[in-house]
Amino acid sequence: MSETTTLPLGASDEAPAGLWAQIREDLRCVFERDPAARSTLEVLTTYPGLHAIMLHRVAHALWLRQLRFPARLLSFLARAFTNVDIHPGASIGRRFFIDHGAGVVIGETAEVGHDVTLYHGVTLGGTSWNKGKRHPTLGDGVVVGAGAKILGPIQIGHRVRVGANSVVVKNVPSDRTVVGIPGRIVPTRAGSPRPANGISLDHNLLPDPVARSITCLLDRIESLEAELKAMKRGEPLADSPDADEERCGVCSAGDLCCEHERDTPQPAPLQ
Repeated sequence: MSETTTLPLGASDEAPAGLWAQIREDLRCVFERDPAARSTLEVLTTYPGLHAIMLHRVAHALWLRQLRFPARLLSFLARAFTNVDIHPGASIGRRFFIDHGAGVVIGETAEVGHDVTLYHGVTLGGTSWNKGKRHPTLGDGVVVGAGAKILGPIQIGHRVRVGANSVVVKNVPSDRTVVGIPGRIVPTRAGSPRPANGISLDHNLLPDPVARSITCLLDRIESLEAELKAMKRGEPLADSPDADEERCGVCSAGDLCCEHERDTPQPAPLQ
């Protein structure tokens, strides 16, 4: 998978695949992303994530043919059998993989690109009761960690990684990492290798912006206490007039800082 793309989310340069071709690709991608998979028989009989996507492919085909009740009934039976709730109206790309396949919820107007991986407990949900687009759009190569929630008609760019238990409610550009509640875009570790298939499952490389911000605040408190003691003793302050700006230049508080929204322009939403 290339490092950059000019395709809008929801678009692809791949030729459309038939129903059975998509199901075969879903089966093959299990072996690429799960080292525990040993045989085709084992995967076909014991992987609820695969069962869920196979049944969804059929239900979605019925949905597109305006057979809404059969599609919803098949979706209901799939949820009872797999513990994965995918609305038949959701659009899901090729080589989709749900690891462990428990507690995943995908809403009606969700759009999922190719080569996407979801872990257990993920929700692609809505934030409105109004009809129309109300669920997220995920680009190609997205990895969503266990328990993460992506809510509302937002766009998650290509190859984005969402940390476990994060709650994402804003657009995320391509090739970014999001962690926390609410989800914040954080820098990825420099020099981390990109696998051949472009899908990174290394959750241990996700930074912790809250912990870094707390460390920054503790350092700032210690500095202020030292200044206060010096003032009480009548000693001149050692800091220069620009010391506060220098500290802000290296602070990792990001959007936790009260100055952030006033001084930092917000990124434009994805087109």
